[in-house]
Amino acid sequence: MHASRILRRSICHYIVGKHNSLQSFSAIQENYSLTLNPQKCLHQSCRTLILEPTSSQFVKLNRLSDLDSGIVEVSLDRPETKNAIGKDLLRGFKNALEEISTDSSAHVMLIRSSVPKVFCAGADLKALGIPTIAVIEGAALGGGLEMALSCDLRICGEEAVLGLPETGLAIIPGAGGTQRLPRLVGKAKAKELIFTGRRISGMAALSIGLVNYCVPAGEAHQKALEIAREINEKGPIAIRMAKRAINDGLEVNTVSGMAVEQDCYGQLLDTTDRLEGLAAFAEKRKPKYTGE
Repeated sequence: MHASRILRRSICHYIVGKHNSLQSFSAIQENYSLTLNPQKCLHQSCRTLILEPTSSQFVKLNRLSDLDSGIVEVSLDRPETKNAIGKDLLRGFKNALEEISTDSSAHVMLIRSSVPKVFCAGADLKALGIPTIAVIEGAALGGGLEMALSCDLRICGEEAVLGLPETGLAIIPGAGGTQRLPRLVGKAKAKELIFTGRRISGMAALSIGLVNYCVPAGEAHQKALEIAREINEKGPIAIRMAKRAINDGLEVNTVSGMAVEQDCYGQLLDTTDRLEGLAAFAEKRKPKYTGE
């Protein structure tokens, strides 16, 4: 399924689900930084809301250059509302993902916040073929954590605060939290965090496998960039196939997963990059991959 369709479906589900109760809207707004008008959200088509073809000033797409060519950064920048989920931010985020998904030169994506002490709000990045890394400094609560969960890797600063407090509002995490969190930290720990709505620190998140790294406050972006550079040196088609093999394989039994792996492996055998990798190994030099 095309990335934009999955993104649209996930965000629409997220918005409508989070706002079914008008009485709890003020509490939702406080906990998840949502500033959509509830009456407008309930009476306006989410499809129209997200597909309006105007640009957004709240989402910045930056392609790194020189040695970091191939790494793209999506920065959320709506400081006055702490990256609230509004139609302009959603539109800009959707447009950025669509642009990246059709850009063969994009090999790794970082998603970060330009707003101090806050991460971002929720969406679905599953359909993006390249590796995605969430850079978490500050709060990643509710939809913010659900967005981070949809990324392949998560890097946080020590002062980060993570949690899914939806049950305190008599709802549940509705943008993938109940499905992705157990796959990362195990069923029992996920139930504890969701049932209690507890907020945990960056170090606690690291200890249960919720994040890959927890670094000193302010250094999450640098650590994420370091990892992105490591990935960017590898064969880009191989990375895409590895992501597909892992994601699709986890949804089926081991026998079927092995078949998925063989299919992905087979698609790499006739690539120019594979021949370049073999030649570079034999010649003891660094390979120059082109994604072909």
